[in-house]
Amino acid sequence: MQGVGGEHAASQQRPTESGVEPRPADPWELISSDDEIDYSIKPEFYDPLLDEKDEQWMSKQRKGRTSDAVLSCPACFTTLCFDCQRHEKYVTQYRAMFVVNCTVRTDQILREPSKRKRKSKKLIDSGKIQQDLHNDVIFRPVCCSVCSTEVGAFDKDEVYHFINVIPSNS
Repeated sequence: MQGVGGEHAASQQRPTESGVEPRPADPWELISSDDEIDYSIKPEFYDPLLDEKDEQWMSKQRKGRTSDAVLSCPACFTTLCFDCQRHEKYVTQYRAMFVVNCTVRTDQILREPSKRKRKSKKLIDSGKIQQDLHNDVIFRPVCCSVCSTEVGAFDKDEVYHFINVIPSNS
């Protein structure tokens, strides 16, 4: 039976399979990955015109319109919209008509009650409240089609309202 640390000390004294103890690596002898790269050879997958091609593709997608931001999903960073407008009052919200990678959930309804003053007993008895329910603004949830994260809402005028997104410069 060995004492405390005896097993550890024994494992350090064992010779390797080749019979030669490996010497510790000198940090000054290590080769950097930059030293291994031959910069005289053109990389196989490099395209110097790729940025220009990407810019042309984006211009074609926008059809000459300018956008306040390019919107991405906050969970998986999938692009959701190339052409949108920032909300005037709520600067973290955007609206758009043309989107990509979005799914409208038709099985759910979100209601925003119309702004009304105090309900009087006469209005309640006369059925006016039922009529006000029909005047409520109805939205449907919009989700990222890749990860199903809820990113906004879709209204009856077919406008997407993005609330939970990551904007980037366009």
